[in-house]
Order: sequence, then C-alpha cells, then structure tokens
Amino acid sequence: MTQVAAIQMTSGPDVAANLFEAGRLITQAAESGAKLIVLPENFCLMPMKDVDRLREVELVDDGHIQNFLAEAARRHKIWLVGGTVPLATENPEKCRSACLVYNNLGERVARYDKIHLFDVDLNNAEAYTESATIEAGEDIVVVDTPFGRLGLAICYDLRFPELFRQLSEKGAQILAVPSSFTAITGSVHWEVLVRARAIENQSYLVAAAQGGFHVNGRETFGDSMIVDPWGRIINRLSRGPGVVLSEIDLDLLGDIRKNLPSLKHRRLKC
Repeated sequence: MTQVAAIQMTSGPDVAANLFEAGRLITQAAESGAKLIVLPENFCLMPMKDVDRLREVELVDDGHIQNFLAEAARRHKIWLVGGTVPLATENPEKCRSACLVYNNLGERVARYDKIHLFDVDLNNAEAYTESATIEAGEDIVVVDTPFGRLGLAICYDLRFPELFRQLSEKGAQILAVPSSFTAITGSVHWEVLVRARAIENQSYLVAAAQGGFHVNGRETFGDSMIVDPWGRIINRLSRGPGVVLSEIDLDLLGDIRKNLPSLKHRRLKC
C-alpha cells in the first residue's frame, strides 16, 4: 500500500506567499509518509483578475513555479502533481492551465493541459470565462508511477465522464483532480461528481481543492477528499488549508474490478 495526500489551500494573488504555503503543506504531507502528493488548481496564483495570470506565464521547464515543484519533489523524494501552472502559448493573450507531474528525482514526467474551460454565469453575481485567458488542451494523459497508472484531470473536467472513461481505457488506476470549485456549485455537486467518477471507473480518486475565502472576493468550496474504487470517502477536509492523507491499495482495486467487472461489460463506446 502507498500513502497519498491531497493538499488544500486558500491561495491568493501573491505567488511567493502561495509557494511558501504550498511548500509548508508538502513538507507536512511528506513527513507524514505521503509518496504521492496532489496540489490544488491555482495553487500558485489566485489572481485578482483573470488577466493578471498572464503576468506569471512560464515557458515549459523554465520558471520559478516549475523550479519550486521540481525541487520539492526532489528534496522530499516524492511524486508531485503540481496543481496547475500557467504555461505560455503562441498567443500572448492566453496561457495553458497545465497540470505537471514530477517524479522523486525532480524530473517532469507528464503534462496535462485542462481540456474543459469554465465559462459560466451562475446567476448569483458570479460569472467566469476561463476561455478569455486560457487556451484549452487536447491530449488525454495517463502516466506510469511506482504506485499505479495515474490519470490527470482538472476541476471542471469532473463534469465530463467521457474524459474519465478514456483515462480508464488507458489503464488509469488512480485519478488526480486538482480543483477550485466554487462554493455555490460545490455545495451540491462536488461530492457527487468525485464519488461518481471513482465508482464509474473503479479507481482511486485524489481530489485536491481550494477551500475558503480568497483575497479576490471568490469563495471556493474545499472538501478535498480521497475516494476508493468502491466510492467510499476514505478521508476529507472541509475548509481551510491542510493535508488529506490516505493509503491506496491496488490489491483492493483489483478485487473490486474482478468481483464487479463493469469495465469489461461496457457495450457502448464514447
């Protein structure tokens, strides 16, 4: 069995302060025995305005945010799922929201760019248009780790089961989902979606979220959790910064897939 961790944060517009807090929580998780650690979406920056994110855009494998992630993974000898990092595109008015995975040597071994962008009007004075500053990704990403096959998704992706089905078809056993759900949607949909994606794909799901009130006026739902392939919530944290720890057991996963082989019973392809 392997100890994994989901880190919950309440990030703000100061990148240096966010990295300091992320470093503190990574250290806490690593010292508690976690070998795979997942940071939340926007861990390094929750900007006052979306356009402010473009000031922190980095080139691939070149920038202080990526250096921080690589060094943290190397120093603690962990595998680290680096939430999201704004990476450059050919369009200077947009970036990619990229989830980067580093191995225990500090080497980047995977990159997933958020496919589904959050363009919504919640009718409560909250409206979001991620596509104004973020360019959507296209590639589905699963990476081999010492702990099992790891599939990557980000926040709004949770609402699109066809993405998770394709991760499952690529052999995913663990799903990492850095997130930043709004308080209004999270209160009704978050747990349902997280558990559903774990149950449907008979996989562990590590959901690392933002949780609390942010300087920019936004409120995120939090409730970071780790769910097993049977849909049971093993551990969770409702609000505020902290670490959610749990063991994952691939033998249990194998037994569940053997005893209830729903993945083999599929008749329709997405």
